[in-house]
Amino acid sequence: MDRTAPLDGILVADFSRILAGPLAAQTLGDLGADVIKVEAPGGDDTRGWGPPFAADGTATYALAANRNKRSIALDLKDADDLRLARRLAGRADVVIANLRPGAMERYGLGYDDVAAEHPRVVYCAITGFGSTGGAHLPGYDPLVQAVGGLMSITGPDGGEPVKVGVALVDVIAGLNAAVGILAALRERDRSGHGQMLEVTLLGSVLAALANQATGYLNAGTIPQPLGTRHPSIEPFATYACADGPLMICAGNDRQFAALVTTLGVAELAGDPRFASNAARVEHHAALRPLLEDALAAADRATWEERLREAGVPSGPVNDLAGAFSLADTVGLDAVDEHAGIRTPASPIGLYDTPPTTRRPPPGLNEHGDEIRAWLSG
Repeated sequence: MDRTAPLDGILVADFSRILAGPLAAQTLGDLGADVIKVEAPGGDDTRGWGPPFAADGTATYALAANRNKRSIALDLKDADDLRLARRLAGRADVVIANLRPGAMERYGLGYDDVAAEHPRVVYCAITGFGSTGGAHLPGYDPLVQAVGGLMSITGPDGGEPVKVGVALVDVIAGLNAAVGILAALRERDRSGHGQMLEVTLLGSVLAALANQATGYLNAGTIPQPLGTRHPSIEPFATYACADGPLMICAGNDRQFAALVTTLGVAELAGDPRFASNAARVEHHAALRPLLEDALAAADRATWEERLREAGVPSGPVNDLAGAFSLADTVGLDAVDEHAGIRTPASPIGLYDTPPTTRRPPPGLNEHGDEIRAWLSG
């Protein structure tokens, strides 16, 4: 039986750019919202961020967070275009913006301006460091990875900090924004009123540091880069086999005993240095060579099979080709293909009203004429 999409009838005015805001808007679009992407006449910056490029010359970065949207190019410095932008914001259920704090207000598109005429609006501002003391700071993902602590724990054991290989802070902030918007829409159902919400990149990365953050806040521990090693669990890292590294996650004493038994070094389970997780963390430098000496006897595929049979989680370090192949092997439909464009499928697995793709990422101003006609009507 066909069911209405969860956000069918919700109009989203997406004034954001790059990744965090567009990803939040795409998430709402996947759930059925009608998303109008407002771009400057030159287009979202990501339209020029390449290589790589798709076969038609489109920068693939722009495909990452813009499906299920219509695009209109508006020059907010032009009086006519600004009037249309204000009219769009006044009709939208949700407004998303991630310009520098104060920029939307200068155009009469801030929350107070929109809510004065449209009190049901849910208005989401995504900023780097907030709209008060940090308003002047630029919110670029690698900068926030650096100053927000994530980079300090990422990199080789004892080596120089490095950034994560994707704009992870932007991604997390975008998902936080989507969650906040959904909560605000639910509250609007009860109260009849919209509200303002703000998601910051700095706040998002600090919250995402999870156990590392609580270790600092409650024990004063300042973590350092550990490579693939876990700060609180051992063995929980990559280990060298005959043909390369294998990720092994023995998260408790039972799994550790199964691991060393499978490797043919069962006596390690009774060694006082390794008898508990806390002891193994303390003596990790001694444990690693003992495990790797045993692992050198076979390749990763052989050990993965044996460890799986023993109930010890393990797996190779895949590249993206291997990762998508694994998703296919385990039955996950991880690739969305629509109108010849392939993007990672939404991971939100609603059984009755699943996310759907109705539109591929739009070309710049692809729907400009129809949206202008609608706004002018």
